[in-house]
Amino acid sequence: MAAWREQSARLVGGLLRLTRDIDLAQDLAHDAMVAALEQWPVSGVPDNPAAWLMTIAGRRAIDHFRRAERHTRAETRIAHELHAAQREEEDMPEPVEDDTLHLMLLTCHPALTVESQVALTLRLVAGLTSREIARAYLVPEDTIVRRITRAKSTLAQVTRSATAGDEAPLDLPGPAGRQQRLPAVLNVVYLVFTEGYAATTGDDWMRPALCDEAIRVGHLVTTAFPDQPEAYGLLALMWLQASRIDARTDETGAALLLEHQDRRRYDHLAIRRGTEALGRALSAGPPGPYTLQAAIAACHARAAGVHDTDWATIAGLYDALAHLNASPIVLLNRAVAHSMHAGPQAGLELVDELAAAPGLRNHHLLPSVRAELLTRLDRHTEARQEFRLAAGLATNTRERDLLLGRAERS
Repeated sequence: MAAWREQSARLVGGLLRLTRDIDLAQDLAHDAMVAALEQWPVSGVPDNPAAWLMTIAGRRAIDHFRRAERHTRAETRIAHELHAAQREEEDMPEPVEDDTLHLMLLTCHPALTVESQVALTLRLVAGLTSREIARAYLVPEDTIVRRITRAKSTLAQVTRSATAGDEAPLDLPGPAGRQQRLPAVLNVVYLVFTEGYAATTGDDWMRPALCDEAIRVGHLVTTAFPDQPEAYGLLALMWLQASRIDARTDETGAALLLEHQDRRRYDHLAIRRGTEALGRALSAGPPGPYTLQAAIAACHARAAGVHDTDWATIAGLYDALAHLNASPIVLLNRAVAHSMHAGPQAGLELVDELAAAPGLRNHHLLPSVRAELLTRLDRHTEARQEFRLAAGLATNTRERDLLLGRAERS
């Protein structure tokens, strides 16, 4: 249900702050959701769904602590806070602090590796499955499952080892702690948006609700970190990419590549917002990876069509981006940009250099890009084979259909 999707991260975040127990917070949030599924169809959705869910979860938490017969000072304090929050839902105020950002800062705890921070936050905040996270990171699914399990265990150990009188380890960190966790938070927001913009699995080409959530949290991050250029760079990137969402599918929901998109359907308000955020990022300091990607997206947004695009500038921006972040996907996109600027043979040579890259070996993007370049070189038999290979590796239904169609037309 829509209300649950909108409020789940806030609910888990609020419960985690109170209980200091991730698994318990998730269980309580799930119990509240089940109660909503049982009661709302009969009684109707309450005026304040978030408060209703927190009230139910808070009551269940109090019952849990009573049954456990726990009497430590920390647990007694939690029970008191939960008792204080137990009131009629229509009288409960909206939280002063956004618990989604709070939850992200908590799950980006410095005791965790960056990989575990991202995996745990994607699971808790965005609700992505382990498979979706694995696809975004180009690693096996069981690797992500282990990261999430270890992350929860580590946070539990940190909480248990806290001494009386110390700042609770899962409380919202101060300015220095927030700064330390910013790179992981930005990475999480980026991956959430990416999953929404190009869904890894399922029958839909995109998941716009995830894009909306990532942009919402991106605004929160710029509010919390107003002097950080990369926070604005990421926000700019998301707005500029989101401006193309309506043009990326046809009336049947089938995927449309950049050259086939009707640019009259681009969202010009989103382009304006992205351009403004990009200006903030560029004026605040040297461009980082997100700002460079936003500058690339701005080039696409300004162009009237594919052949009017400033590919020389885009190729140069990808060169700069590869210098900062030489990931397989960045290098593959760089090859595409150079193919548009210097010709398909130049791009194909760069793509073939990536054939042994571990992150791309079983990824559909490598053969799909190679197929496009072979098509432009009139090597249609080879292109058809590459399109079919890419379709076999694709996990999104719409993307698979697109690739199979390209194979038939090659």
